[in-house]
Amino acid sequence: MLHTFVAHVSDKPGVLTRVASLFRRLNINIVSLTVGESERPEVSRMTIVCEAPDHAAHRIRASLYKLEITVDVDEVGRSEAVIRELCLIKVAAGPKTRSQIFELATVFKARVVDLAPESVMLEMTGAASKIEGLIQVLTESGYTILEVSRTGRMAMRRGHHTSRVLKALGTPHSDHSDETSFPEKPDADEILPNEFTGVHEDEA
Repeated sequence: MLHTFVAHVSDKPGVLTRVASLFRRLNINIVSLTVGESERPEVSRMTIVCEAPDHAAHRIRASLYKLEITVDVDEVGRSEAVIRELCLIKVAAGPKTRSQIFELATVFKARVVDLAPESVMLEMTGAASKIEGLIQVLTESGYTILEVSRTGRMAMRRGHHTSRVLKALGTPHSDHSDETSFPEKPDADEILPNEFTGVHEDEA
């Protein structure tokens, strides 16, 4: 099954390589990995989607915490987080077929971001299933997809941070019970397996 982890890591050279190498050693397939700046200075935010058995989630978190560059790690699910993906799709299209593509874009709430004499580029933000749905409809409708670029999933927990928001607005608030709390950090001495049965290594 798919697991989505949000990890805050030190913004240093080689961090991405170390995280990717960790998953390779664990024989865990990374489906997507996005990284960028966070709200914290000198800390980057990673969203890692991987394919692993259900029981492996805790051990993956523990392995990430063993890296000294890791600040915190949280596993999020669809019901408790907003998960989105950005996709650019370039479709071969001449003057006679553009209008049909524009109609499909409207149905899927995609935007036309580039129009060339022989192609149309669409931008779509949403759940992975909706993006895959648009790609499937374009293909089944006989259009030639020239290029596809997807960011991979980005995730953020719903709600939380109430006291942070009020503090930023200058509103007194003494109740910090709604602050985001990450799951307890695993024991640093926990022994972790080198691989998980039934999970295929990422060949990419």
